[in-house]
Amino acid sequence: MRTTRWAAIIVSVLVLLAAGCRGNLPVYNVSDAPVAASRANPSLDDVGKAIQRAGANLGWQMRQTKPGHILGTLIVRTHTAVVDVNYSGKSYSIQYKDSTDLKYDGQNIHPQYNTWIQNLDRGIRAQLSTL
Repeated sequence: MRTTRWAAIIVSVLVLLAAGCRGNLPVYNVSDAPVAASRANPSLDDVGKAIQRAGANLGWQMRQTKPGHILGTLIVRTHTAVVDVNYSGKSYSIQYKDSTDLKYDGQNIHPQYNTWIQNLDRGIRAQLSTL
């Protein structure tokens, strides 16, 4: 009876540990998302400023390198994510560029990276909707 109880406790602990371990996931990119602005044709400059505001509101360092391209960098403790944000008056894309301490293996990455990108995408859509 005592052995069965200990076996049940050990199995329960192992199940809980396994449930808490999330493996790496495929990198989440945003490709050609439409610019859904309230007015018909927002300018390239307006779209760029909306993207920069969205990133800044979430702690990203957003640096425009040329018209239609922003380099976004997020640093959280020892982790760094770097993305290319390419945009026009009609669409935008968020593409993985580089990372540090996120276990990127050429295809998969730590799940938190994908959460950051999904949050950035939501933030960009929210900012664009105000144009």
